[in-house]
This record gives sequence, structure tokens and C-alpha cells, in this order.
Amino acid sequence: MAKDYYKVLGVEKGADKEEIKKAYKKLAKKYHPDLNPNNKDAEQKFKEINEAVSVLSDDQKRSQYDQFGTADGQQFQGYDYSDFMHGQNFGDIFSGFDDVFGQIFGRQNRRSRGQDLAQEIEIELEDIAEGTRKTIQLNKLDRCKTCGGKGGDLERCSTCNGSGTHTRAQRTPFGMFQTTSTCRACSGSGQTIKDACKTCDGEGRTRVRKDITVQIPAGCEDGSQLRVRGEGVAGEHGQDPGDLFIILRIKPHRIFRRDGNNITLDVPISFVQAVLGDEVEVPIITGKAMLKIPPHTQNNTIFRMRDKGLRSREGTGDQLVKVSIKVPDHISKKQKELIEQLAQLEQEKPTSIFSKLFR
Repeated sequence: MAKDYYKVLGVEKGADKEEIKKAYKKLAKKYHPDLNPNNKDAEQKFKEINEAVSVLSDDQKRSQYDQFGTADGQQFQGYDYSDFMHGQNFGDIFSGFDDVFGQIFGRQNRRSRGQDLAQEIEIELEDIAEGTRKTIQLNKLDRCKTCGGKGGDLERCSTCNGSGTHTRAQRTPFGMFQTTSTCRACSGSGQTIKDACKTCDGEGRTRVRKDITVQIPAGCEDGSQLRVRGEGVAGEHGQDPGDLFIILRIKPHRIFRRDGNNITLDVPISFVQAVLGDEVEVPIITGKAMLKIPPHTQNNTIFRMRDKGLRSREGTGDQLVKVSIKVPDHISKKQKELIEQLAQLEQEKPTSIFSKLFR
């Protein structure tokens, strides 16, 4: 049974040559064997679309095919398509193919870069007050020091003659179609190992314990990531290593609470300090500072200590101190007598909330 070439290309019977070109270009991208190495049917499908376009792109063969359903039984076996291609720009017809092959073969031509690593570390709030340095220990694959990551003594790859690539040319209805892929023998390096390194057995990497010191920036947030280039897993056979990403986890503080660059703190004061005023020593993120309590301070009053918070690129925050008047659990007999005398001296008592409600 004769093949329906129009159906193979997915075009109508009256399609012009431009439509046939576009259909072929689309199908060639989809079924070219080099683009579909895992598709067993791709090569056969590619032959079918080449056979179809070889007939439909030739006026004489197409006329005979339309009239008799055959083109003298000729198949696509290396026809000369120079007449069909006369005046045509091969680059225009296959524009876009470079992008496809660049995505597929370009990645293969670059040998494997090492994997990235991620490591979480816990830090104290004080660590980010001014910034600090931390050292962490990694257990990772690093470049072999004996062979420098090469894997041993190298020689030119005999398969690709040192180019690192394999080029394949194939005739299509629009001319020669050339693709380039990575040489499998040398994985694209152009060199193969002659004598393998005894330390790494030719891999170019060995497992090591390594100390990495990093700078913790001032004012960084919980969950921030620090990138240390080149401290990930070493690439195979001397290729570039990956990067190390350090994820910062800030521990909850015993007395301080963070609000952006501001620090909040609760400080208890006595009744006498609240009434008469005082100057008290309070902790700050970088040490200690004096806070002035004015007379007649009310419970839960918040005082702002300028520039006593965290420092970052955006500036320096403040420390917000909330004072609470602490009632003593126990008082002496003398203290009780004095408080009773004070109560007798009070001429104005706070207005009852009930009198406000039922006024």
C-alpha cells in the first residue's frame, strides 16, 4: 500500500513548498535520531519524513505521486536536492536548530561540574551584632592532591583525536545536516587516562575532612544563605567544583527579642524606682548600658535606647526597654509600717473603674 506522504508531513494535499518546508523543519526537530537517542522509533520516523519531502518537494515526482499514488517506487536514498534548494538559505530553513542543539549537545560538551553542598549552622544573636567568623567542618569529595584532580597521567584520546567531540553528517532533503556530540571515550575532555593515580584510582577526587571558615555578616536574618564558591564537591577528573551554601539559623535568645534591627527587652524596676526615678544598668546586645528612669514612671512604659540594637547595611536599630514595676513577695515589719504611713498620707486615690461604669 502506497504511503500518504501528505499525512506523514501533516500537510494538506494542496500545500505549497513553503508549507512543506515548515512541516519538515518541525518534524526534523522532533524526530532526528541525535535528538531522540532513547526513542527507538525516531530513526524510522525520520526516514519516513525524508522520503515524503523528497517526493513532495520535487514538482515532477509530486505530480506523478498525486496522479498515480507512486513516484516510480523511488525512495529517499541520497537524492540531489540542489534544484529544490536553489536560491534558498540553509540557515534560514533551519533557523532555531542551533538553539536546540546548543541546549542538548552544549551541556554534554561541558564535563560534569561538582555538586553544590548545603550546610546549616546555628549561631547566637550576639554573633550578628557586629558580625563574626565561624569555622565548620565538612566531609566531602575534594580534588586529589596527588594528581591534581586529573586522575593520573593523561594522553590524547584516540577516539576523537583530542577534540572531545564526535561529528556526524547526514544528508537531508535540504542538504547535509551535521550534528556534534560529546566523545563518549573521553567524556569531552579530549584526553584519556594512561596510568591511573593510585591515590584516587583515576577518579581525580578523594574524601577528606576540611575546615571552612566563613564571615557571618552583621544583622543577617534567620535562614540567610552564604555562598562559598568552589567549596562544594570536586568535579570529576579535574573539573570545576560546586559551591557551598551555608544556611544560618539564629537561636532564640534568653532575654532579647528581635524585631528587624531593633531589640526588645523586659526590665523589672521597684516601686520606689518608679516613683522617685533612678538610673539602672541594663544589658544590651553588645554588653551593658545605663538607662535613666524618670520619676513617676508608669508600669509597662517603653523606653527607646537609640542605636543600641543590631547593625546592618540598612543602619543600626534601637533597643526598646519595657519596664514593669515589681511588687516584692515579702516585706519586713519596718517596710510595712512605712507603707502604711504612706497610705495614710495619700489624699487622692485612683478612681474606681466601677464608678466610671455606673456613673
